Amino acid sequence: QVQLVESGGGSVQAGGSLRLSCTASGYYGGRQCMGWFRQAPGKEREGVASMFIGGGMTYYTDSVKGRFTISQDNAKNTVYLHMNSLKPEDTAMYYCAAAGLGPGLCAAQRQPGFPYWGQGTQVTVSS
Repeated sequence: QVQLVESGGGSVQAGGSLRLSCTASGYYGGRQCMGWFRQAPGKEREGVASMFIGGGMTYYTDSVKGRFTISQDNAKNTVYLHMNSLKPEDTAMYYCAAAGLGPGLCAAQRQPGFPYWGQGTQVTVSS
């Protein structure tokens, strides 16, 4: 079993920055792939970024490439999502998720493959 606790959401103006944190605990094998997903009002939840912890490989959806960065602090069992140049369309509930996936499936960010989810943290970007 894996437990995930997110923090760092908030409200910011367009062009601003936020950093989300996801601290994991529990079975290490179940969190080899860490991902960030988001769900905007009226839309389906989508993958944003993911990281294969063992190799440090990172993957991003096209809409956030160059603006968002996923990183890890192994000593703190924490994964971060650094969000820069935020846009109003980035407004959503952001979720951290974990899975025992290899690099290929981690890159795919298919939600059914992630059994562990955090409670979500709201990000609101105003124009």
